[in-house]
Parts: sequence; structure tokens; C-alpha cells
Amino acid sequence: MGVAWPVALYRPETYCVNMQQEFSDNEIKGEDSPTERSATSPIHRSRSAERVLSLLDAVITEGQLSLTVAAARTAMPASTALRHLRVLTDRGYLVKNGSGTYSVGPAFVRTALASMQSGPYARLTAAAQPELERLVETTEESAYLAVRDGDDAVYIATVEGRRAIRHVGWVGRTVPVDGTAVGEALFATPLAPNARPAPIFNTGSIEPDVTAVCAPVHGSKGPVAALSVLGPADRLSGSRLETAASAVVEAALATSMALSSPEAALA
Repeated sequence: MGVAWPVALYRPETYCVNMQQEFSDNEIKGEDSPTERSATSPIHRSRSAERVLSLLDAVITEGQLSLTVAAARTAMPASTALRHLRVLTDRGYLVKNGSGTYSVGPAFVRTALASMQSGPYARLTAAAQPELERLVETTEESAYLAVRDGDDAVYIATVEGRRAIRHVGWVGRTVPVDGTAVGEALFATPLAPNARPAPIFNTGSIEPDVTAVCAPVHGSKGPVAALSVLGPADRLSGSRLETAASAVVEAALATSMALSSPEAALA
């Protein structure tokens, strides 16, 4: 079965992107204000960093973007977006494809790998990985691990289901915590050690006709992650839904217990 870990290693879903003709270098006529041109200004440096990160985040979220769409998504002039996209491509964090769109590059892959192998979530993913695999063994549906990122949840690991028609492509994707099963799991009430969490269900909140079954993974102070199984609503129902719910609860409990052991405690 396929295992996907860092954000940069997934094949994102195909998005319908507005393929308006990208501005060529000679077509970029806009100029920044004198304040923006003052490279020594701390405000300018801070604003530039924010814009670079906004563009990188937009490309990561969408999978690939043209200059026109990237500028619109980040609410900045095309000339400014082009300048920052050049920085990201020069540093290898993005690559410009033959079609003129931008997608993540090798430097981003390296950063993502490093963060997953030795960063703060390394122990979490190591503890959850065998449980993700067991979830797929039990349910045949795709299993995910998600963590909170502000007002969103981001999926950081998955094991794909065994069915020909299965849910894929959510590693690295963010979804709102409001109105979603994963969000409810991430905001669940802290439990006593070794207590079984309650399963959380949702159908159609993000994708039509997709059912999610989630349960929180608890650390010492409350939920630190959520495990979930996602599949077609017409298949993930009845006794199959009950089986998935029981499996997700057991997987979340096992992951929580693994994190509580001294050698696997979260940093």
C-alpha cells in the first residue's frame, strides 16, 4: 500500500485553474511604491517576507498556479508577484513548468522531508504510521493523520485505501476546523489517560458524497492530532461505517498511548 508523508511528496488533485495568458517579462509594467523600493526598510523586508510566504502557501495549497492566478489569490500586483516568484524559483522552492505554471520545487521537498524526519511532528507520525496501516487493513479505505494549523487542519500523513475507487490526494491539504469532523476532533475535550475517544462523523462538508470518521489523538494537555478514515458515502455506511468508527477509535487510542511513553513523548 502507498504511504505518503511530507507535504511535497503528494500528487495534488487536479484543479480547474483559470489559464489566462501569463504576463511575460516585457508585459510587466507595474512599479512598486518608493517605500517598497527601499530594500533597507525593515517594513519592506517584513512585507516582502510575508508576500513570499503567501505565494508559496498558495502554490502548495493549489498544487500549481499561473502568475495571474497566484497574484489574484494573494491580492498583490502581478509585477510584485512575479518578482517574488522569481526568488522562490531561483532558490528552488518552486519550479516553473512548461505551461507557465508554478509548483513546488526540490528545495521545498528537502525542507518537508527534514521537518517530517526530525521536526516536532516526527514522533507523532512515527507513532501514527502503524495505526494508519491497520486502519487500511481493517476498512480498505484511505486513512489520514491531521494536525491543527491555526483555523485550519492540515493533513500530514496518509496510507491510501485498497479500493480501485478511493480517496486520495489530501496530504498537505488544509481544511477549515469549523464544520468538519477533523476540526471537531482537534478541539475535543481532553480525556483521562487511556480513555477511549468518541468517534466523529461528517459527510459532505468538504467534498460531496465523501464521509469522514475521525477521532482525536491526545497528548498530555489535550488533542494534538486527529486520525480519520475517508471514503465514498455510499460505501462507508451501515456496518462498514460502524467498523470504521471502532477502528478509528482504537487507532487514536493506540497512538495516544504510544505518544505517552517516555521514548516517544512529543518534544
